[in-house]
Amino acid sequence: MQNAISLLGSTGSIGRQTLEVAELLGLNVRALSANNDIKLLEEQTRKFRPAIAAVFNDSAARDFKARVRDMDVRVVSGPDGLTEAAVVDGADTVVTAVVGTAGLIPTLAAVDSGRRIALANKETLVCAGELVMRRARAGGAAVIPVDSEHSAVFRCIEGKRAYAKKLILTASGGPFRGKSRSELKDVTPEMALNHPNWSMGKKVTIDSATMMNKGLEVIEAIHLFSVPPEQIEVVIHPESIIHSMVEFTDNSVTAQLSIPDMRLPIQYALTYPGILPSLTASLDFSRLGTLSFETPDLEAFPCLGLALDCARIRGTACAVLNAANEAAVELFLDGKLGFFDISDSIREALDFIENIEDPSLDDITAADEAARRFVIEMCALRGANSR
Repeated sequence: MQNAISLLGSTGSIGRQTLEVAELLGLNVRALSANNDIKLLEEQTRKFRPAIAAVFNDSAARDFKARVRDMDVRVVSGPDGLTEAAVVDGADTVVTAVVGTAGLIPTLAAVDSGRRIALANKETLVCAGELVMRRARAGGAAVIPVDSEHSAVFRCIEGKRAYAKKLILTASGGPFRGKSRSELKDVTPEMALNHPNWSMGKKVTIDSATMMNKGLEVIEAIHLFSVPPEQIEVVIHPESIIHSMVEFTDNSVTAQLSIPDMRLPIQYALTYPGILPSLTASLDFSRLGTLSFETPDLEAFPCLGLALDCARIRGTACAVLNAANEAAVELFLDGKLGFFDISDSIREALDFIENIEDPSLDDITAADEAARRFVIEMCALRGANSR
C-alpha cells in the first residue's frame, strides 16, 4: 500500500471521495489542488495539512493564500503550480482527478518521476495515450485506472492478459436510456444532469447523458490494456452492478461486481496489489433482482459513434474529439447550444481540423486549441444566423 499521495482535483467528486479513502487508510496527503473552490480547499487543507496547495485560477490563489496565511503550506498557482503539486516530495502516488486536458502536463511530470499514477482523468489518455504510456514504461511508472469500468477490467485481466479476447465495458445508459433521437431533441441541461445511478461533476454527467463518456473510455482502454478497438465492446447495463467484463480465449467471461461507489476503485488504485476493507457496502444478492443488458443506440447517442470512429483513426483526432466535446458541453450548460449541437459541433471540428497520425505533444496541444476555438466560433456563428 502507498503511504502518501498528491491529489490533483481535490474539490471535485472524485477528489472528495479520495480524501475519504485516504482518511480511512491513514494516508499522508502531501498536496491538494483545486480550480477555484477555495472555501472547500481551505477546509481540506486545514484537515489534511498538505505541504503544497495548488489553485489553478491565479486570482483565487491569491485569496486562498490570504485565508491560510496562518498555516505552514506552500500555495502555488496556474499550470506550473499544478505540476509542482504532482511531483511534490514524499508522495508515492499521484491521484489525477482534475477534469479535462489540464491534467495532461502534471500527469506526464508524475509519470517521468516514476510515481504511481491513480488515473481518474480520462482525457490524459484520450488525447495523448501513446505518449503517456510510452513514457510510463520508460520511467517505470505504474498507471492504475480509477474509472470504475477500467478498474474492473484491471481486476479481471490481471495475470491473464495474454488470454484476453474481448473487453466489455458497461454503461448505465444515463438519464436517457431507451429514448429515441426524436425524443431527445429538446433536452435541457437540467434534464441531462439528472443521472439515475452516479453522483458526478456536471461535465462528466453530461458526457454520460450523451454517452461520450463511454466513447472516451474505449479510447482510454485501448491505451491502458494495449488492445485494438475491435476487441472492445460497449453494453448498456442500467443497474451499474457489473462494472466491466473480460472475455477470454476459451469464451469464459470474468466480471467485477459491486454497488455503484467510486470509493472502491479509488481505494484499489491506492492499495494495489493489496485488497483491504473499504467504505463500500456489500452486495446483497438476495435483493439484487435482475441484471439486464442492451445494445447502445448510436443514432440517439451519436457522440459514442464519433468516439468509436476516432478510436480507429487515432492520431490527433482523439484530441480534437475531446476538446470539441469539452467546449460544446460548456456551451450546452450555458444554454448556448442544444443537446444534439454537441455531437454536431464535434463532427464539424473533426471534419475541419486535419488529423496528424503520429503526433508530438505540441501537435496534441495545437489540435486541442484549434478544436476549442472552432467550436466557440461556430457557436457564435449559429447564434448570429438565428437572430
